[in-house]
Amino acid sequence: MKFTVSEIAQMLDGTIVGDDKITINSAAKIEEGRPGCISFLANSKYESHIYTTQSSAVIVNKDFVPKKEITATLIYVDNAYTAFTILLEEYQKRLSFNKTGVEQPSFIGENSQVGADCYRGAFSYIGKSCVIGDEVKIYPNTYIGDHVTIGEYSIIHPGVRIYDNTVIGKNCTIFANTVIGGDGFGFAPQADGTYKTIPQLGNVVIEDNVSIGSNTTIDCATMGSTIIREGVKIDNLVQIAHNVEIGKNTVIAAQSGISGSTTIGEQCIIAGQVGIVGHITIANKTKIGAQSGLGKSIKKEGLSLSGSPARDLNEHLRSMAQVRRLPEMEERLKELESKQETPDLQESIKQQ
Repeated sequence: MKFTVSEIAQMLDGTIVGDDKITINSAAKIEEGRPGCISFLANSKYESHIYTTQSSAVIVNKDFVPKKEITATLIYVDNAYTAFTILLEEYQKRLSFNKTGVEQPSFIGENSQVGADCYRGAFSYIGKSCVIGDEVKIYPNTYIGDHVTIGEYSIIHPGVRIYDNTVIGKNCTIFANTVIGGDGFGFAPQADGTYKTIPQLGNVVIEDNVSIGSNTTIDCATMGSTIIREGVKIDNLVQIAHNVEIGKNTVIAAQSGISGSTTIGEQCIIAGQVGIVGHITIANKTKIGAQSGLGKSIKKEGLSLSGSPARDLNEHLRSMAQVRRLPEMEERLKELESKQETPDLQESIKQQ
């Protein structure tokens, strides 16, 4: 990273207090800053560090008022956390999009088109009749099947496997060892107890601005498409089955599994290790807590759910509070049972 403070402020639409010509070459936590670094302060809990930090510049909220002298240059923005994220994204983009050209050995099939300023790493494979947009970066050991489309500015990290007929939009990032478009889990039980494979003839469609973490699998549809809508963010180790549809700007944390033909709405939040059955619909803005199991459709928007089976979050918390009281309740029950042999039993029960 090499930016002047002035360039950063312009990028973030910020206001500078201090030296705008300082060069920034790295980012750091505010408590670990050193000269040449930029940090941010978004939480007042860490305010004490801004007075001692060695960082050359700090991004702060517009309502921040220093209580004593600060040596760092300050960049005032609407939201310091969001601004710092934007800065890191720009830094990552510049690193990723620095690469161009073709490393050898690599392969590209007949009738495939590759746009301008692309990067194809060593041992990458592109099948026939593919369309690769401008400035796409395909890292080493990546496999891209036939008739695949990848939109401009997308990044395909090492070891990714993209099966035939997959469509990937613009500005997507797919991290290492993810598999997109493999066969869905479709088997028909037979009279003799065996299972017959159901051909999976559909594809996967991933819209713009999607991020997919490492070792995630997105299965192709049996017929039609498995669809990941615009802005979806998927963590590592997530399983998305055939014919699933994920709505815009939904986020899914690691080790979650979504069974076939389920539709998830927009702006949902699915925490880690959530299991969702197939053939259900989940309304927009649903929040599902970690390790929950969802077995039925959710029709009302904006609900927060937890538990297995998943239920209203407040109901689940009340239930957990009662569970914690079980040892105490058991002791009271034992005490009542021991009093059954005494002549004062009725009186004891009344007192309880």
